[in-house]
Amino acid sequence: MKAIIKYLSITVLTLACSTAWSFDFEEGFKKVLKDGIQKKIEEKSDAATSKALLGLAGTSQEEEIAIGRQIAGNLLGASALVKDQSLQTYVNNVGRWVASQSERPDLPWHFGVIESNDVNAFAAPGGYIFLTRGLYSLLQNEAELAGVLGHEIGHVIRKHHLKILQQSSLIDLGGKLLSGQVGGNNQVQKLIGNGAEVVARSLDKNAEFEADRIAVVLATRAGYDAFAFPEVLQQIGHFAKDDGSVSLLFKTHPHPDDRLEKLGLVINDRLDDVKGDTLATRFYRIKP
Repeated sequence: MKAIIKYLSITVLTLACSTAWSFDFEEGFKKVLKDGIQKKIEEKSDAATSKALLGLAGTSQEEEIAIGRQIAGNLLGASALVKDQSLQTYVNNVGRWVASQSERPDLPWHFGVIESNDVNAFAAPGGYIFLTRGLYSLLQNEAELAGVLGHEIGHVIRKHHLKILQQSSLIDLGGKLLSGQVGGNNQVQKLIGNGAEVVARSLDKNAEFEADRIAVVLATRAGYDAFAFPEVLQQIGHFAKDDGSVSLLFKTHPHPDDRLEKLGLVINDRLDDVKGDTLATRFYRIKP
């Protein structure tokens, strides 16, 4: 089993404990869920902000978390968290356990289920991850939830959205800009703009395929059925392309059939003898 997981987990390395969190998200999810995020990210408008552009390698974890916190705050006003504390606690427990299998267990991971019938999930830098009520309602067991969260965790640990910010010349915190109150700093808001466009725009297909592989690795390491996440992709693949509930997902991700094909080439029959749990009886059923 160890050899199999090592084969799959080129991108994932260590195991450690997770951290607690509180629901401190703020405002603004309209662009993601209602507009499909077709608007281009605006270029920096202030010449002063261009002077200290940070390369990705120079973005500290503190800066990454500050950026993610601000984006998360911008995302969550128009679609609030589902008002079910037991659900939110459950998803956080599963998410933190899966994240603890990654190479970045020290991030202050935050997970939430938001009120939207769309089928989608989003990740922001620094460990802020959300899935919609519509996607959660499709899931049949805890292993499938672990796989979905593992995919988004993969985006965070590989800094996929930070790369978009960098390439769009939006990361520019200038060293001394960060302070104890950086999470609410107007300058951070100015530099990232709305942020929703960054989180929900299309990533490179290879980034999505990489996150899929990481999802399988992390879920398997956490003791879940390795094939649960591919089953979620299969379910989503049954949606019609013109179904409004998956329109944004299909715009920003490769089709599930393509993702399954790529996963199949990596997994093949290598996980046939790996036994994991689905934990269907422990899965929290969302209230209507």
